[in-house]
Amino acid sequence: MTSVRFAEMARRLGQDARRLGHDVPTFRSPPRIEGMRRSIRRRADGTASVAVQLRGRPLLAVASDMVDGIAAANRLDGRAADALRDELWATVADLVAASPAGPSPARPTPPMHVAPVEVVETPLAA
Repeated sequence: MTSVRFAEMARRLGQDARRLGHDVPTFRSPPRIEGMRRSIRRRADGTASVAVQLRGRPLLAVASDMVDGIAAANRLDGRAADALRDELWATVADLVAASPAGPSPARPTPPMHVAPVEVVETPLAA
């Protein structure tokens, strides 16, 4: 997952969580604790920050951590957590379905034009 897709997913999940009446944590990457795939940090003012490892992980694994992070930041469990997860997974499904196949638009594949190269060997000066 690219950082651009991560930011877009955080924005959309946050919009939906807010629309459903929940607090939205901030998202960052990577977690500060070495070797952790996800972590949550709670501040004294009641806000939370969810850190998720992006590198080397599939999009759906990252999305799962983000969805669970929103539920955890709101201290939800049981049916309330399940209802929120269902709504947010619908958002993830929409994002995945709408994403273009192939490379992210933020990082286009460079053109494959190869200019002819003339190789000239010259002796090194002694």
